[in-house]
Amino acid sequence: MIALLTGKIAHKAPDYVILDVNGVGYQVFIPFSTYYALPAEGSMTTLQIHTSVKEDAINLYGFRTQQEKELFQLLIGVSGVGPKLANSILSNSEPAELSESLVSGNIARLSAIPGIGKKTAERLVLELKEKIKKLGMAAAAPGAAAAPPKAEIRDDVLSALINLGYKENVVQKALADLKFPEDATVESLLKLALKKLMK
Repeated sequence: MIALLTGKIAHKAPDYVILDVNGVGYQVFIPFSTYYALPAEGSMTTLQIHTSVKEDAINLYGFRTQQEKELFQLLIGVSGVGPKLANSILSNSEPAELSESLVSGNIARLSAIPGIGKKTAERLVLELKEKIKKLGMAAAAPGAAAAPPKAEIRDDVLSALINLGYKENVVQKALADLKFPEDATVESLLKLALKKLMK
């Protein structure tokens, strides 16, 4: 079972990274909190790995910190929450914010995440509130990367949000309403778009 990978970032996108480990490329699915903290392509990095084994696939989920991984594993321990949904939850809410929502029982905030209805949100709070209190969380720091062209940034953000479960027309409208700063990055635009979509 793979628990840790150290290698060169061959490619990174908001929802996954390809890690070159001694010439072998591993596709690792990641939440936005991990993506924000990754260095530029070509850099070395280490990811904490959760290996998800199913009958038809073996998927790797990667995290920059052990705390993120532990939170992910707590989420998939809740009935009805699989790895894909847990990854989506972490992408829609940074670990510290998610931890606070679970501890405070913020059902409205949790229910706003795609794929999480009121009943699932209530179950998450019920099952994880006390466990989360024992788990220290740290906000992820943004990683530095060269700025790609605006159109490419917008396309990456659009694709990532659709993969998270948002409707394309809803995402298109949210992006159209956003002020697009000259120094916008995928990370900054994702944060702005998520804030707008979660209102």
